[in-house]
Amino acid sequence: MRPTVLCFSGLDPSGGAGLQADIEAIGQSGAHAAIACTALTIQNSQQVFGFEATSKELLLAQANAVVKDLPIKAIKSGMLGTTDNIAALAAFLREHPDYLYVLDPVLVANSGGSLGNQETLVKAFVELIPFATVITPNTVELRALTGEQDLEKATAKLFEMGAQAVLVKGGHENTPEYIRNALYENGEMISETKCPRLDGEYHGSGCSLASFIAGRLAQGDELKVAVNHAEAWLFGVLKNAESPVEGGQKIPKRF
Repeated sequence: MRPTVLCFSGLDPSGGAGLQADIEAIGQSGAHAAIACTALTIQNSQQVFGFEATSKELLLAQANAVVKDLPIKAIKSGMLGTTDNIAALAAFLREHPDYLYVLDPVLVANSGGSLGNQETLVKAFVELIPFATVITPNTVELRALTGEQDLEKATAKLFEMGAQAVLVKGGHENTPEYIRNALYENGEMISETKCPRLDGEYHGSGCSLASFIAGRLAQGDELKVAVNHAEAWLFGVLKNAESPVEGGQKIPKRF
């Protein structure tokens, strides 16, 4: 069977982000996706209206069930929703130290909707950072996690907090012509990519990128190779994205 990525993420009813994005991106990477649902959200492609988090007991029960009979090689986490769920995932990772782990530190949706109390989530995420093979924050999340506004200082602080590797995504920066991503390992930048900035906003781009990286890592790619594959794939996915609402966020076309 294909190597499996176990995703700890929330359900997005619109199918643009969350677990559906994980499943589709991991499938496109060539791996198999398994799911531990962290929350049921109330949202569409444009706005988050609310959510109800899974209990930590139910979350761990889902994860423990699938590890018994699937070839799990990597973990990917997105929306975790509560500090209890973050602590539960940390406990799970301690029990499975051999799994590769892609941490996408989701704090808010692209639409700006809340996916948990940001202040308490930021404090709790510190526990997950040392477990991660790579952390994939956008620059808003990077600043929130570290309290540093300067991106170089913020990235350095993540390594002080125990990070092994960090992919800094530049889509939120004021660079009208391009988006710059930078991959750091052990505190040093090992890769920098720039792609043309496409028009509009996209619902689920971060989920898709992190999940594709996890899928490639599960199949044995080195980190830099996995990230480069994922970035190239994502650009095509966004270039062909579909618009449910004129002028609103677009849904990546992952197939």
